[in-house]
Amino acid sequence: MSNFTPILSEMEKEIIKTGDGSMSLYLPEWDENYHSKHGAIQEAYHVFIRSGLDLFADGDNISILEMGFGTGLNCMISFLETQRRGLNVEYVGLEAYPLTLETILKLNHLRQLEAEKFKTFYHRILEAEWDCKVEIQNNFLLHKRVLKFESFDQSQNFDLIYFDAFGARVQPELWTEAIFKKMYAALRNNGILVTYSAKGSVRRAMQSVGFEVERLPGPPGKREMLRGRKVDHKKE
Repeated sequence: MSNFTPILSEMEKEIIKTGDGSMSLYLPEWDENYHSKHGAIQEAYHVFIRSGLDLFADGDNISILEMGFGTGLNCMISFLETQRRGLNVEYVGLEAYPLTLETILKLNHLRQLEAEKFKTFYHRILEAEWDCKVEIQNNFLLHKRVLKFESFDQSQNFDLIYFDAFGARVQPELWTEAIFKKMYAALRNNGILVTYSAKGSVRRAMQSVGFEVERLPGPPGKREMLRGRKVDHKKE
């Protein structure tokens, strides 16, 4: 881990308004945001839903891994999609330094998502005990884990990975071949990894461990993003 990372949980966090009117957190010590300054909710939908979850058919059984649970925004949006599309989801969210419930609620994401009728489920997500499997709804099982990415080790358990770590500028150790090798191993064949990053070094690290990588149009304020697919060429 970087020299900064061990004190991430103690860093000052400022609430900011992003370009689409939704709120996010800013870390002055790193000059880093939890979400895109151009739009937190827009980014989440563009990168993780439209470029990831939407590749699966309505009614599918899907296992999702989120690397960087953060504010729980990606998880809540995914939950809303499961209700709209009849998906059955097992969702694992990794976070080395969980935010407090008080901090997350100050962001008012539920109101900004116009999803107040799902308030009960939103609180179940945020208040779910860490390192336990919790049924949020009969078609949405959540397992939040307090764990550093480097310590994650699972094989062929997931259909989709949301790779939402802090940027390589502040945490380069999370964007290496070693980490993406773990991600590749964690996916089932034809599994998908999506990330907001479009850095050449990230694309090359993904390709080096076996991903078939494509550049996609990025969310507002960002030209490109990356999507990788795990393909077992031995079966072709």
